[in-house]
Amino acid sequence: MVEMFPNILKLVQLLFVSLTLSRSNVEAAYPIGVNYGTLADNLPPPSQVATFLKTKTTIDRIKIFDCNPEILNAFADTGIAVTVTVADADVLPLTNLDSAKAWLAAHILPFLPRTLINRIAVGNEILHHKDRVLIANLLRAMETLTSALRLAGITTIQVSTPHSLGILSASEPPSSGKFRKGYDRAIFAPMLAYHRRTSTPFMVNPYPYFGFTDRTLPYALFKPNDGVFDPATNLTYTNMFDAQLDAVHSAMARLNYSDVDIVVAETGWPSAGDAAQPAVNLANAMSYNGNLIRHVNSGKGTPLMPNRRFETYVFSLFNENLKESESERNFGLFRPDFTPVYDVGILKNTPAAGPSGPSDGRKWCVPKGDASSDALQRNIDYACCSGLDCGPIQSGGPCFSPDTVRSHAAYAMNAYYQSNGRHDFNCDFAGTGVITSTDPSYETCTYVA
Repeated sequence: MVEMFPNILKLVQLLFVSLTLSRSNVEAAYPIGVNYGTLADNLPPPSQVATFLKTKTTIDRIKIFDCNPEILNAFADTGIAVTVTVADADVLPLTNLDSAKAWLAAHILPFLPRTLINRIAVGNEILHHKDRVLIANLLRAMETLTSALRLAGITTIQVSTPHSLGILSASEPPSSGKFRKGYDRAIFAPMLAYHRRTSTPFMVNPYPYFGFTDRTLPYALFKPNDGVFDPATNLTYTNMFDAQLDAVHSAMARLNYSDVDIVVAETGWPSAGDAAQPAVNLANAMSYNGNLIRHVNSGKGTPLMPNRRFETYVFSLFNENLKESESERNFGLFRPDFTPVYDVGILKNTPAAGPSGPSDGRKWCVPKGDASSDALQRNIDYACCSGLDCGPIQSGGPCFSPDTVRSHAAYAMNAYYQSNGRHDFNCDFAGTGVITSTDPSYETCTYVA
């Protein structure tokens, strides 16, 4: 057998990897990453992708669905963290320590320390595909791979595995979240014990896109809605993403592992679909992903996990033309020529797309003329409950008069729009908002811009 770690130089290199990865994790400005899928025949070379992400976007981490050496080489010296994926077919061999060492030697070690590999995902949604042999050996493979990493002197590469929300038998309301019967104690309790022991995250793929109905579409898109009340916790949910994460958290808490971190390994919304999918369109994709990024970066967390910033990977970087359905081919934030399918605010030094304003570039968000009072009241409730200072429209405030729903809504909607990036979708408010270049300020009431 080839000696894995033959000399002191290798150990020095591995120590450098540990220090570099630790520094990268501390300095990360955003918890937002992207899934870089490659099921297409028209994608740019990985070297161009790496340069584009580093120089043109705020993305500081990617997740790939294999261990493509061309991609790993391309991201060397970029400072962009990379999560790699073990193919499902390789999971069983990894239960053997010698095989795990050999796998590391072939797929990980050649790229260190220049490529910042921060995590290894063992398989992808293995429990969803119901292969009992793989399910029974998944944790053992994770533990063996972790042991191989430790023997290699690597302590900063985490090992985990992503799960679909099919692992839950109940999720509504969020406090009722529980793992599927039989899997809870046999699979998830020991897996969560591993995550706690190794300080690694539980990875989940929440997709409101797969869970919405016509009635809950605004709730799924982070748009103003009546909210969903959980009577067991007396908490109200204003978006489905939070509800799905809290359902996972509740399931973990039932097993006494609520302290284990959660990473959002995939989430997204397609920008085009089949004729029978009217909710699959550019506006809704822009609304979901744009509001998702704003929400995650806000650090507000969820009702059951407040003040948390979840490391989140949007699906996906590019539209992939070799996937089966129209919607699957259109999850990308970018086209293969690097032009954005829509702007969600991740491009550096580039204003979000929107109508042109006055000569000084200022814009405001105000209610549409035909917006009903009920809809505007919901907008006030939504904006003021999101953490904004709505004191100016309360009694005695400079914008309280005139004391009308429309006037107060105009102030609250604009404050929300301005504080969340001034993207078009931040002024949508379920179709009741419109962007204007005319300053709505009056007397002592100043509308920020």
